[in-house]
Amino acid sequence: MTLKFRSCNTKNPKKKLIRERKTSDFSIIYRPKRPNSEQRKKPPAAMKKFRVVLICTPEMGNLVPLVEFAHLLTNRDRRFCATVLIMTVPERPIVNAYVKSRDALATTTDAHNINFVYLPSVDPPSPDQYKSTLGYLSLFIEKHKPHVKNEITNLIETESDSEDSDRVAGLFIDMFCTSMTDVANQLGIPCYLYFASPASFLGFMLHFPNIDAQIANEFVESNTDFFVPKDSTTELVIPSFANPLPPSVLPSTVLKRKRDGYVWYLRHAARYMETEGIVVNTFQELEPYAIESISVNGMPPVYPIGPVLDLNGPAQWHPDRVHHESIMKWLDDQPPSSVVFLCFGSMGSFVGPQLREIAIGLQRVGFRFLWSIREPSKSKIYLPGEYTNLKVKEMLPEGFLNRTAGVGLVCGWVPQVTILSHQAIGGFVSHCGWNSVLESLWYGVPIATWPLYAEQQMNAFELVKELRLAVEIRLDYRDGRGSDLVSAEEIEWGLRRLMDGDDEVRKKVKEMREKSRTAVMEEGSSNKSLGSLIEKIVADVRNFEAQRKLIHSTFQ
Repeated sequence: MTLKFRSCNTKNPKKKLIRERKTSDFSIIYRPKRPNSEQRKKPPAAMKKFRVVLICTPEMGNLVPLVEFAHLLTNRDRRFCATVLIMTVPERPIVNAYVKSRDALATTTDAHNINFVYLPSVDPPSPDQYKSTLGYLSLFIEKHKPHVKNEITNLIETESDSEDSDRVAGLFIDMFCTSMTDVANQLGIPCYLYFASPASFLGFMLHFPNIDAQIANEFVESNTDFFVPKDSTTELVIPSFANPLPPSVLPSTVLKRKRDGYVWYLRHAARYMETEGIVVNTFQELEPYAIESISVNGMPPVYPIGPVLDLNGPAQWHPDRVHHESIMKWLDDQPPSSVVFLCFGSMGSFVGPQLREIAIGLQRVGFRFLWSIREPSKSKIYLPGEYTNLKVKEMLPEGFLNRTAGVGLVCGWVPQVTILSHQAIGGFVSHCGWNSVLESLWYGVPIATWPLYAEQQMNAFELVKELRLAVEIRLDYRDGRGSDLVSAEEIEWGLRRLMDGDDEVRKKVKEMREKSRTAVMEEGSSNKSLGSLIEKIVADVRNFEAQRKLIHSTFQ
């Protein structure tokens, strides 16, 4: 087989090469599609430049797609530059490692139009102010408002009347940074929402205030565990879903309206309508029904510009990358599309009983496998850690590692996107985080759904029931620490369907692979949507400029 390569830099194709999987070969694919020379030309000295400021929840699943969006925007139109504001979280050293890697990249590539600014540290919220992780996170973000205002004010004060001076063109926030809308309003600049989850979930969030007004009772009694009763017959009609939605796939926080997590979800959802536009990491060909449902009068304009992906991944900078080369060498020795890959994201982990059920299921099916195992953290504020080899051996069935040594590999952290790109991967057991879904579709790898937290149950429902792009292990599994184990029988059944059984799903995933790549090409739907967004930002700068000057003059 001849190996070809894909370049990440069309200006210098030999600069960085990444192996890319295809069913039986490798192919040359450019991602994202670089704008043509007319679009990419450097602005004349007298051309006005537009600076966008971006801030997001300090989690990798939020930060990476936001930074990739900033890169996409500034690379598409050289009039744009970006400042990414970083909230420092001691429990997230991986965020600092990622930002340092991007800073280093900016010195050697065309990413120099992006700079990162660390905001001053703030004291964590007092425990008596919140009763949920989302409450803690929302209050923590809100405490940064004065610092965000100061940074943007400093940028505004450096503006001059010269034509080549930067103009602050707007503030981009993510789904839980809605308190920053106040800062944009105070400074007279447009505020946009960057939504890193699917359009279907965006539709739910936009509709959530209506649900709250229409349904008075809780889906789950607040004093009990949060699992929805199996005999529940309630179904929700959400405009962004073609099928009625069972409450069992709603985010756990939404199931108990008497808890403060519910109140925070509702508060964030209600503020989406205050933005000037919503950018979504999806594409028209993937979610046509959902996108159409939210592209209606009375809503902020929606711009699907995905898939926005970091295809380089963390293989070069992640602190736990020590075993990366040996894992890739093992994959190189496996036949094409023969390995099932089990990985549950940066926050995913399981306790011993569930690990044993997975091991039994893997042994029963006999497929080659690569299984990433993480140790649960002591608190939801912290990321999962790494099991020691001895601990892994103790938690798995006796003799499992010896019996599967010829066909399987158990490991800790892995660079997920790099693994998915390998030709040996034939299926992906995933937590259904949206970044993971888009990566898997980009490489044409079918998914078996095993959601854990956040909106992942809704993502799994959409993939299986709406789009027919995945097979089900579970749609409503939660958290990974309760008593609701996924049995070895369920795992075996799901794996057989994933690797052997459902040719229709595999066919549709391969088709979506091509559609995802077409969407970001020059005439693709997402590329056109990005162009429309740029036009919107430039128009909003003009519309807001008079208002901003009036507001800014009051600070003098």
